Amino acid sequence: MTNSDNTFGTFNKRTQILSQIDDGSTALTNHADVAAAKSFFLTSAALTVFDECCTELQWAVVDNTKLKYTMTFGTKGASDINASDDWAGQYVSRITALADAGTLANNPFSEAESSEHLF
Repeated sequence: MTNSDNTFGTFNKRTQILSQIDDGSTALTNHADVAAAKSFFLTSAALTVFDECCTELQWAVVDNTKLKYTMTFGTKGASDINASDDWAGQYVSRITALADAGTLANNPFSEAESSEHLF
């Protein structure tokens, strides 16, 4: 479940689409639902980061093979908070740490930004 820090609004709306790497040797995996797609692409540790750091978050399966998400971040509210300690900063540092450790993805993927938000 996402955090509820929206008292001061939400910021940094971003939509991304994760796509399987098509090497031509095997068929792409078709996802029956969002839960299946999330667990195909991302580790449980990565999904925890999304759930804990995002204030708004929505997922969708695209073309049965891709995973799309839109996220925003609230703020913890303190005017003197260091940006790296607020939700967006926490998301970036934690996702980067997982990627650097090789524990972000269950399967390789490419990622593209989308201007078509889910909310």
